[in-house]
Amino acid sequence: MKSSILAVIMTIVFAHLSQAQFDDYKYLVVPKKFNAFSKENQHQTSTLVKHLFTQKGFTTLYDDQFPDDLNSNRCLGLYAQIIDNSSMFLTKTIVVLKDCKGQEVFMTQEGTSKSKEYKEAYKEAIEEAFESFETIDYQYRAKAQQTAPITISFKNDVKKLEDQKTVKEPLMPERKGDAVLVQEATKEQQTYKSAEPIPSDYRKEAEPIGKFIGDDEILYAQDIPNGYQLVDNKPSVRLKMYRTSLSDIYTTVHDGFNGLVYKKEGKWFLEYYLGDKLTSQELNIKF
Repeated sequence: MKSSILAVIMTIVFAHLSQAQFDDYKYLVVPKKFNAFSKENQHQTSTLVKHLFTQKGFTTLYDDQFPDDLNSNRCLGLYAQIIDNSSMFLTKTIVVLKDCKGQEVFMTQEGTSKSKEYKEAYKEAIEEAFESFETIDYQYRAKAQQTAPITISFKNDVKKLEDQKTVKEPLMPERKGDAVLVQEATKEQQTYKSAEPIPSDYRKEAEPIGKFIGDDEILYAQDIPNGYQLVDNKPSVRLKMYRTSLSDIYTTVHDGFNGLVYKKEGKWFLEYYLGDKLTSQELNIKF
């Protein structure tokens, strides 16, 4: 009972935080065939998802009905997908929204159904997943147009120099082979200066996996298959953690770093190796 109440509260919190982010998108695109299924509109999933998003106030399109502005700028749209985690006796679905770059913007709770009839089962599961959008009052707000870049032209802006033979001020360096010719105002005076680069011993250190998470930053855990994704208050996915056979110990991968997220004395920690050095960071996770 306690976990159910917490799930509802977290759904409301994430929906509220996502409101402004959804408002940046003009269209919501639904595929006629989801990757999770073998046929177009199988079990009427495409028509159902399109209908439910339209009810939420989105301008919903199929993926073969792009208007001109979406054709020229795919980033005006959010793109829906379904994750099908169904088993032999239980239908389970999650609705995911991604942007034009394939980055995950939002993931719903998992909807379930025990119905034995496929069409009814997927209808019940998807509608339950859509409860994650209950508190969202979508309204598209176009981003302000960026000011056109200022173009600077130097055409006809060449100034003539007076003939001053005694002036010793250097002009702009002129490259000549492997040297730089620094020419003075008089033709008689010319000097050469080596332009050979000096090797640098500077080496950029690898950036730690935990550096991008602030010490006071709160991360909210959302259920995903086999674990959780940790999102911030934008919300953006910051880290994904996957269950192991041990309680409260999860594996995680981020930007090529392998690590562990584990619970110790009531606190959560992210631990990983940076080179030969074992690094640990406390995480503030809200489940």
